[in-house]
Amino acid sequence: MSSDKPLPFVYQFAAGAVAGVSEILVMYPLDVVKTRVQLQTGKGAGEEGYNGMIDCFRKIIKNEGFSRLYRGISAPILMEAPKRATKFAANDEWGKFYRNLFGVAKMNQSLSVLTGATAGATESFVVVPFELVKIRLQDKAQAHKYTGMIDCVGKIIRQEGPLTLYQGLESTMWRHVLWNAGYFGCIFQVRALLPKAKNKTSQVWNDILSGTVGGTVGTILNTPMDVVKSRIQNSPKVAGSVRKYNWAWPSLGLVMKEEGFSALYKGFLPKVLRLGPGGGILLVVFTGVTDFFRKIRGE
Repeated sequence: MSSDKPLPFVYQFAAGAVAGVSEILVMYPLDVVKTRVQLQTGKGAGEEGYNGMIDCFRKIIKNEGFSRLYRGISAPILMEAPKRATKFAANDEWGKFYRNLFGVAKMNQSLSVLTGATAGATESFVVVPFELVKIRLQDKAQAHKYTGMIDCVGKIIRQEGPLTLYQGLESTMWRHVLWNAGYFGCIFQVRALLPKAKNKTSQVWNDILSGTVGGTVGTILNTPMDVVKSRIQNSPKVAGSVRKYNWAWPSLGLVMKEEGFSALYKGFLPKVLRLGPGGGILLVVFTGVTDFFRKIRGE
Protein backbone atom coordinates (compact mmCIF):
# COMPACT_ATOMS: atom_id res chain seq x y z
CA MET A 1 0.00 0.00 0.00
CA SER A 2 2.87 2.35 0.65
CA SER A 3 4.59 4.08 -2.19
CA ASP A 4 8.01 5.71 -2.43
CA LYS A 5 6.19 8.79 -3.66
CA PRO A 6 2.74 8.95 -2.06
CA LEU A 7 0.11 11.30 -3.38
CA PRO A 8 -0.54 14.54 -1.44
CA PHE A 9 -2.92 14.15 1.52
CA VAL A 10 -5.95 15.66 -0.26
CA TYR A 11 -5.78 12.89 -2.87
CA GLN A 12 -5.31 10.23 -0.18
CA PHE A 13 -8.36 11.65 1.61
CA ALA A 14 -10.54 11.59 -1.49
CA ALA A 15 -9.47 8.08 -2.53
CA GLY A 16 -9.97 6.75 0.99
CA ALA A 17 -13.42 8.35 1.18
CA VAL A 18 -14.62 6.88 -2.13
CA ALA A 19 -13.22 3.43 -1.29
CA GLY A 20 -14.67 3.41 2.22
CA VAL A 21 -18.16 4.54 1.28
CA SER A 22 -18.28 2.05 -1.61
CA GLU A 23 -17.42 -0.79 0.75
CA ILE A 24 -19.86 0.17 3.48
CA LEU A 25 -22.85 0.59 1.15
CA VAL A 26 -22.39 -2.99 -0.03
CA MET A 27 -21.41 -4.64 3.26
CA TYR A 28 -23.22 -2.73 6.06
CA PRO A 29 -25.98 -5.31 6.84
CA LEU A 30 -23.26 -7.79 7.80
CA ASP A 31 -21.96 -5.25 10.31
CA VAL A 32 -25.39 -4.93 11.94
CA VAL A 33 -25.66 -8.72 12.25
CA LYS A 34 -22.11 -8.95 13.62
CA THR A 35 -22.86 -6.39 16.34
CA ARG A 36 -26.13 -8.05 17.37
CA VAL A 37 -24.40 -11.43 17.76
CA GLN A 38 -21.43 -9.94 19.64
CA LEU A 39 -23.64 -8.14 22.16
CA GLN A 40 -25.61 -11.29 22.95
CA THR A 41 -24.40 -13.02 26.11
CA GLY A 42 -24.81 -16.76 26.39
CA LYS A 43 -26.52 -18.95 23.81
CA GLY A 44 -29.12 -17.53 21.46
CA ALA A 45 -32.46 -18.99 22.45
CA GLY A 46 -36.09 -18.17 21.66
CA GLU A 47 -37.38 -15.55 19.30
CA GLU A 48 -35.18 -12.85 20.85
CA GLY A 49 -31.91 -14.79 20.59
CA TYR A 50 -29.68 -15.46 17.59
CA ASN A 51 -28.20 -18.88 16.83
CA GLY A 52 -25.90 -17.54 14.15
CA MET A 53 -25.61 -15.22 11.17
CA ILE A 54 -28.48 -16.64 9.08
CA ASP A 55 -30.79 -16.83 12.09
CA CYS A 56 -29.95 -13.24 12.99
CA PHE A 57 -30.66 -12.02 9.45
CA ARG A 58 -33.96 -13.90 9.42
CA LYS A 59 -35.16 -12.60 12.77
CA ILE A 60 -34.18 -8.99 12.11
CA ILE A 61 -36.06 -8.98 8.79
CA LYS A 62 -39.04 -10.87 10.22
CA ASN A 63 -39.41 -8.97 13.51
CA GLU A 64 -38.06 -5.51 12.69
CA GLY A 65 -38.16 -5.15 8.92
CA PHE A 66 -35.48 -5.11 6.22
CA SER A 67 -34.66 -1.44 6.83
CA ARG A 68 -33.31 -2.35 10.29
CA LEU A 69 -30.30 -3.89 8.55
CA TYR A 70 -29.30 -0.33 7.67
CA ARG A 71 -30.07 1.16 11.10
CA GLY A 72 -27.31 3.57 12.14
CA ILE A 73 -25.65 3.68 8.72
CA SER A 74 -25.37 7.49 8.82
CA ALA A 75 -22.68 7.32 11.52
CA PRO A 76 -20.36 4.94 9.62
CA ILE A 77 -21.02 6.76 6.34
CA LEU A 78 -19.82 9.99 7.95
CA MET A 79 -16.98 8.06 9.58
CA GLU A 80 -15.74 6.33 6.46
CA ALA A 81 -14.22 9.36 4.73
CA PRO A 82 -11.94 10.44 7.61
CA LYS A 83 -11.41 6.83 8.70
CA ARG A 84 -10.24 5.48 5.36
CA ALA A 85 -8.36 8.65 4.51
CA THR A 86 -6.55 8.45 7.84
CA LYS A 87 -5.86 4.74 7.35
CA PHE A 88 -4.19 5.06 3.97
CA ALA A 89 -2.57 8.45 4.50
CA ALA A 90 -1.19 7.38 7.89
CA ASN A 91 0.04 4.12 6.38
CA ASP A 92 1.98 6.02 3.72
CA GLU A 93 3.34 8.65 6.11
CA TRP A 94 4.35 6.12 8.78
CA GLY A 95 5.88 4.02 6.01
CA LYS A 96 8.12 6.92 5.00
CA PHE A 97 8.97 7.56 8.66
CA TYR A 98 10.00 3.96 9.34
CA ARG A 99 11.95 3.63 6.09
CA ASN A 100 13.94 6.73 7.02
CA LEU A 101 14.29 5.60 10.65
CA PHE A 102 15.70 2.18 9.75
CA GLY A 103 17.52 3.33 6.59
CA VAL A 104 15.53 1.00 4.32
CA ALA A 105 14.99 2.06 0.72
CA LYS A 106 11.88 -0.04 0.04
CA MET A 107 9.10 -1.44 2.16
CA ASN A 108 9.49 -5.03 3.39
CA GLN A 109 7.03 -7.28 5.22
CA SER A 110 8.18 -6.49 8.78
CA LEU A 111 7.95 -2.76 8.07
CA SER A 112 4.53 -3.29 6.47
CA VAL A 113 3.27 -4.92 9.68
CA LEU A 114 4.80 -2.19 11.89
CA THR A 115 3.49 0.56 9.62
CA GLY A 116 0.01 -0.95 9.45
CA ALA A 117 -0.19 -1.34 13.23
CA THR A 118 0.88 2.27 13.83
CA ALA A 119 -1.55 3.54 11.21
CA GLY A 120 -4.28 1.52 12.95
CA ALA A 121 -3.54 3.20 16.28
CA THR A 122 -3.66 6.59 14.56
CA GLU A 123 -6.95 5.75 12.86
CA SER A 124 -8.64 4.73 16.12
CA PHE A 125 -8.67 8.31 17.43
CA VAL A 126 -10.86 9.27 14.46
CA VAL A 127 -13.33 6.41 14.56
CA VAL A 128 -14.19 5.91 18.26
CA PRO A 129 -17.09 8.41 18.56
CA PHE A 130 -18.67 7.18 15.31
CA GLU A 131 -18.27 3.55 16.39
CA LEU A 132 -19.90 4.20 19.76
CA VAL A 133 -22.93 5.88 18.18
CA LYS A 134 -23.21 3.11 15.58
CA ILE A 135 -23.14 0.39 18.27
CA ARG A 136 -25.83 2.12 20.34
CA LEU A 137 -28.09 2.44 17.27
CA GLN A 138 -27.52 -1.14 16.13
CA ASP A 139 -28.30 -2.72 19.51
CA LYS A 140 -31.92 -3.85 19.67
CA ALA A 141 -32.13 -3.18 23.42
CA GLN A 142 -30.98 0.44 23.13
CA ALA A 143 -32.07 1.54 19.67
CA HIS A 144 -35.53 2.65 20.89
CA LYS A 145 -33.88 5.33 23.05
CA TYR A 146 -32.70 7.27 20.01
CA THR A 147 -34.49 8.60 16.95
CA GLY A 148 -31.27 8.79 14.93
CA MET A 149 -27.60 9.70 14.95
CA ILE A 150 -27.95 13.35 16.05
CA ASP A 151 -30.40 12.43 18.82
CA CYS A 152 -28.05 9.67 19.97
CA VAL A 153 -25.04 12.00 20.16
CA GLY A 154 -27.06 14.64 22.01
CA LYS A 155 -28.43 12.21 24.60
CA ILE A 156 -25.03 10.59 25.20
CA ILE A 157 -23.44 13.99 25.84
CA ARG A 158 -26.28 15.20 28.09
CA GLN A 159 -26.82 11.99 30.06
CA GLU A 160 -23.33 10.48 30.20
CA GLY A 161 -20.95 13.36 29.44
CA PRO A 162 -18.97 14.30 26.30
CA LEU A 163 -16.02 12.05 27.19
CA THR A 164 -18.34 9.04 26.83
CA LEU A 165 -17.99 9.47 23.06
CA TYR A 166 -14.43 8.18 23.54
CA GLN A 167 -15.48 5.22 25.68
CA GLY A 168 -13.72 2.15 24.34
CA LEU A 169 -10.73 4.03 22.87
CA GLU A 170 -8.25 1.52 24.27
CA SER A 171 -10.05 -1.54 22.90
CA THR A 172 -10.59 0.24 19.57
CA MET A 173 -6.86 0.93 19.34
CA TRP A 174 -6.06 -2.74 19.93
CA ARG A 175 -8.68 -3.75 17.36
CA HIS A 176 -7.24 -1.47 14.68
CA VAL A 177 -3.60 -2.25 15.49
CA LEU A 178 -4.24 -5.97 15.05
CA TRP A 179 -6.42 -5.63 11.94
CA ASN A 180 -4.15 -3.20 10.11
CA ALA A 181 -1.02 -5.18 10.97
CA GLY A 182 -2.60 -8.30 9.47
CA TYR A 183 -4.18 -6.46 6.54
CA PHE A 184 -1.22 -4.43 5.31
CA GLY A 185 1.31 -7.16 6.17
CA CYS A 186 -0.63 -9.75 4.16
CA ILE A 187 -1.19 -7.39 1.23
CA PHE A 188 2.57 -6.95 0.95
CA GLN A 189 3.28 -10.68 1.18
CA VAL A 190 0.49 -11.84 -1.15
CA ARG A 191 1.34 -9.23 -3.78
CA ALA A 192 4.94 -10.42 -3.69
CA LEU A 193 3.85 -14.05 -4.25
CA LEU A 194 1.38 -13.34 -7.06
CA PRO A 195 2.52 -13.18 -10.70
CA LYS A 196 3.19 -9.63 -11.81
CA ALA A 197 0.08 -8.08 -13.38
CA LYS A 198 0.32 -7.85 -17.16
CA ASN A 199 -2.74 -5.66 -17.64
CA LYS A 200 -5.42 -3.74 -15.75
CA THR A 201 -7.70 -6.78 -15.39
CA SER A 202 -5.02 -8.95 -13.80
CA GLN A 203 -4.08 -6.06 -11.51
CA VAL A 204 -7.69 -5.82 -10.30
CA TRP A 205 -7.77 -9.56 -9.59
CA ASN A 206 -4.44 -9.34 -7.75
CA ASP A 207 -5.86 -6.50 -5.63
CA ILE A 208 -9.06 -8.42 -4.89
CA LEU A 209 -7.11 -11.53 -3.85
CA SER A 210 -4.51 -9.72 -1.74
CA GLY A 211 -7.13 -7.45 -0.16
CA THR A 212 -9.41 -10.40 0.65
CA VAL A 213 -6.58 -12.42 2.21
CA GLY A 214 -5.43 -9.37 4.17
CA GLY A 215 -8.95 -8.64 5.38
CA THR A 216 -9.47 -12.25 6.44
CA VAL A 217 -6.21 -12.50 8.39
CA GLY A 218 -6.85 -9.13 10.01
CA THR A 219 -10.31 -10.35 11.07
CA ILE A 220 -8.91 -13.53 12.62
CA LEU A 221 -6.47 -11.44 14.64
CA ASN A 222 -8.82 -8.72 15.86
CA THR A 223 -12.24 -10.34 16.38
CA PRO A 224 -11.74 -10.93 20.15
CA MET A 225 -10.93 -7.24 20.63
CA ASP A 226 -13.92 -6.32 18.46
CA VAL A 227 -16.23 -8.37 20.70
CA VAL A 228 -15.08 -6.61 23.88
CA LYS A 229 -15.08 -3.22 22.14
CA SER A 230 -18.73 -3.67 21.21
CA ARG A 231 -19.63 -4.54 24.78
CA ILE A 232 -17.59 -1.73 26.30
CA GLN A 233 -19.13 0.88 24.00
CA ASN A 234 -22.63 -0.46 24.56
CA SER A 235 -22.38 -0.08 28.36
CA PRO A 236 -24.05 3.21 29.40
CA LYS A 237 -22.47 5.18 32.24
CA VAL A 238 -24.68 5.08 35.32
CA ALA A 239 -23.79 7.26 38.32
CA GLY A 240 -22.63 5.24 41.30
CA SER A 241 -22.14 1.99 39.39
CA VAL A 242 -19.15 0.26 37.81
CA ARG A 243 -19.55 -0.96 34.24
CA LYS A 244 -19.14 -4.72 33.75
CA TYR A 245 -16.99 -4.19 30.67
CA ASN A 246 -14.43 -1.39 30.98
CA TRP A 247 -10.84 -2.06 29.87
CA ALA A 248 -9.95 -4.31 26.96
CA TRP A 249 -7.82 -7.08 28.43
CA PRO A 250 -9.82 -7.59 31.67
CA SER A 251 -13.00 -7.67 29.54
CA LEU A 252 -11.38 -10.24 27.27
CA GLY A 253 -10.68 -12.43 30.30
CA LEU A 254 -14.20 -11.90 31.66
CA VAL A 255 -15.90 -12.94 28.42
CA MET A 256 -13.71 -16.03 28.17
CA LYS A 257 -14.34 -16.95 31.83
CA GLU A 258 -18.12 -16.55 31.67
CA GLU A 259 -18.85 -17.74 28.12
CA GLY A 260 -15.81 -19.70 27.00
CA PHE A 261 -13.10 -19.04 24.41
CA SER A 262 -15.50 -19.41 21.49
CA ALA A 263 -17.42 -16.33 22.69
CA LEU A 264 -14.41 -14.22 21.72
CA TYR A 265 -15.23 -15.09 18.11
CA LYS A 266 -18.92 -14.23 18.22
CA GLY A 267 -19.93 -12.56 15.00
CA PHE A 268 -16.83 -13.86 13.21
CA LEU A 269 -18.66 -15.18 10.14
CA PRO A 270 -20.49 -11.95 9.20
CA LYS A 271 -17.38 -9.99 10.15
CA VAL A 272 -15.04 -12.03 7.95
CA LEU A 273 -17.59 -12.06 5.11
CA ARG A 274 -17.63 -8.28 5.30
CA LEU A 275 -13.94 -7.55 5.87
CA GLY A 276 -12.56 -10.32 3.66
CA PRO A 277 -14.35 -9.41 0.41
CA GLY A 278 -14.72 -5.89 1.79
CA GLY A 279 -10.96 -5.62 2.01
CA GLY A 280 -10.78 -6.59 -1.65
CA ILE A 281 -13.42 -4.01 -2.63
CA LEU A 282 -11.62 -1.38 -0.55
CA LEU A 283 -8.25 -2.05 -2.16
CA VAL A 284 -9.59 -2.21 -5.72
CA VAL A 285 -11.52 1.07 -5.42
CA PHE A 286 -8.70 2.83 -3.58
CA THR A 287 -6.11 1.69 -6.14
CA GLY A 288 -8.38 2.66 -9.03
CA VAL A 289 -9.07 6.13 -7.65
CA THR A 290 -5.40 6.80 -6.85
CA ASP A 291 -4.41 5.60 -10.34
CA PHE A 292 -6.98 8.05 -11.74
CA PHE A 293 -5.51 10.88 -9.68
CA ARG A 294 -1.97 10.01 -10.78
CA LYS A 295 -3.12 10.02 -14.40
CA ILE A 296 -4.71 13.46 -14.20
CA ARG A 297 -1.59 14.72 -12.39
CA GLY A 298 0.57 13.37 -15.20
CA GLU A 299 2.48 10.92 -12.98
